[in-house]
Amino acid sequence: MESKLYTFEEVVAFIKQGHVLTLAGDEKVLNDLPPGNWIAGTIPYFMDIDQGKFNQDMIFVNQITTYNGAYSIKVYDENSITQIVNDSYENGYTILILPPFQKIHEEFAIQAENINGLYNNPITGWIAGMDLNSSDSPKTYCGFTGQVYSDRGVAIHVKLPENMFAQIDIVNIFEPNPNNDEIKFYNNSFEVTSCMINGKDTNLAQYITENNIDTKLPLVANYTGASINVSIKEVDTENGKVSFFAPVFKSKIYNFPKEVPNYINKFETQTTNLSPYNAFSCNCILNYLYGELEGKKINNVKGPITFGEIGYQLLNQTLVVLTIDKF
Repeated sequence: MESKLYTFEEVVAFIKQGHVLTLAGDEKVLNDLPPGNWIAGTIPYFMDIDQGKFNQDMIFVNQITTYNGAYSIKVYDENSITQIVNDSYENGYTILILPPFQKIHEEFAIQAENINGLYNNPITGWIAGMDLNSSDSPKTYCGFTGQVYSDRGVAIHVKLPENMFAQIDIVNIFEPNPNNDEIKFYNNSFEVTSCMINGKDTNLAQYITENNIDTKLPLVANYTGASINVSIKEVDTENGKVSFFAPVFKSKIYNFPKEVPNYINKFETQTTNLSPYNAFSCNCILNYLYGELEGKKINNVKGPITFGEIGYQLLNQTLVVLTIDKF
């Protein structure tokens, strides 16, 4: 089946037919789904087959193709999430859905780089969310047991045949600006006060305010050859704190990137060669909002609009695409 939004009734039929699925939708529709071979996370924002949409009545469906029925569904908490690699198959991939700003979210985000074998197989997925104008709390679902969680992650591990492989493409429209100041942090954290800017101890909130930095821009650093973003959640000038949607790391050097004058054009350029037959993709809610993507289409990209993306580790303001191919 095509990856797109389906009605509640259609999704119920898919589940009863035994399909293995990853689902995204508002909790109002996810709560009433029957048990089955599926995992899900809450979100009402989507890039559908025709355009970006806000929808609380339909469910975005990714069908998981299994080979000889080789897959497993797991539930993780903050104590077990670092075992995710051990639970995966020797050749395969994992789709993981986490709740935001819970202990498991923080543990995975900070410890991912230290997980042995993290890059053996692709780990992708997303952070659940909710209607930004509501008081709803993000949730994850294990359809296999019928359980709903606000503090646990759910994952599906899929085994691939020996003649097939999975890979992740990370599309980041932000480029480091070598002319901007170098920023280093003292700790691995989602929140900071002081940091080192060009070798000088500086309050980051004060620096951002005094330099009129556009907080729609993330911090960018080189993570083993890839440019990775850390998006700003809040600048609290009164208390001199800056909070982020992902952790900053003391081992990295960050700076603010070049301006992106046109989100759509940048995404169009960087997604031209992506396969239309991807197995899964997701894009960030900040890209959706700042790029005004509602009602707009980006090439073959479709999937949930999320509160964070997973491409081996937690990402921000990034498009992640999983493809499966033959050797």
